[in-house]
Amino acid sequence: MPLRSTSLGDLERAVMDALWSHGPDLSVRDVMDQLLAAGNKELAYTTVMTVLDRLAKKGLTDRTRDGRAWRYTAAASREELAATALRSAFDTVQADRRVAMLHFLDDASPAELDDLRAALAEVEQRHG
Repeated sequence: MPLRSTSLGDLERAVMDALWSHGPDLSVRDVMDQLLAAGNKELAYTTVMTVLDRLAKKGLTDRTRDGRAWRYTAAASREELAATALRSAFDTVQADRRVAMLHFLDDASPAELDDLRAALAEVEQRHG
């Protein structure tokens, strides 16, 4: 399923962090344990289950049946999710995409610009 939404609330982000850091294939209880270990406040099992269900419906997690329960895996890496968010943001300003990119890059550090140049060179090499 393609990523449909990249806007994450605080709890959704914490759940995704648990999946990225300790997954794949975590149960709701596993995710709860990771949230508690990361210093999050105690949450109801049903709250974590609901968040995981919503993330699955957004296409951000994959889930497989394990008896009566589900096991969850992040559908994409942090980097892939960030790229999707950037693409989505630039797609909303199609008429002025270049101007939006310039505004974005105006705040970039020299190191970030070096990373961008290296990434562009790699993409150009891949596409011939």
